[in-house]
Amino acid sequence: MSNSTISVTTWSLEQTSPADLAPVPEPDMPDGLRIERAEVPSPELSRFLYTAVGGSVSWTDRLPWPYERWQAYLERPGVETWVAYDRGTPAGYMELEPQDEGTVEIAYFGLLPAFQGRRLGGRLLSFGTARAWDLAERWPELTPTKRVWLHTCDKDGPHALANYERRGFRVFATKTEDEPTVTPPGPWPGA
Repeated sequence: MSNSTISVTTWSLEQTSPADLAPVPEPDMPDGLRIERAEVPSPELSRFLYTAVGGSVSWTDRLPWPYERWQAYLERPGVETWVAYDRGTPAGYMELEPQDEGTVEIAYFGLLPAFQGRRLGGRLLSFGTARAWDLAERWPELTPTKRVWLHTCDKDGPHALANYERRGFRVFATKTEDEPTVTPPGPWPGA
């Protein structure tokens, strides 16, 4: 077993007004693309999306979560999963997590590898960020959104940071740390 490390740079980005959002300029979705909210909390669906999108970029923090933890997390008021479908097939997702004082984190965002490079990420990010800004309209017990934030790192896709910046997110913090080298698990153990 290797104890090697890699240097990872993480950027934290934010929008502080709905006017910051710069959506994809094209007015229509590509043929066959639709984005829907998964309204029924489903640990199976959320874990599938988490591993299918994050498996190739070393998302591992939720892999040990038992079913009950997934269920409790997904049932929290305001936690929303928005799924992009290309002709009926899940292509990617965005998970919104409300925090204190009107802050909403885009906790997870990405496309399955087969759907990357097809200009779907900007559309999903535009749509999902708008849903972060209007989250309190669907969840009246929440404080209206005052800030939307996320983080990305250089292990994510090569266009991730640029996509966030094109959509109007601004970097507010950058850090570089050594992390242990992790073999990405793929969408299922051993893949």
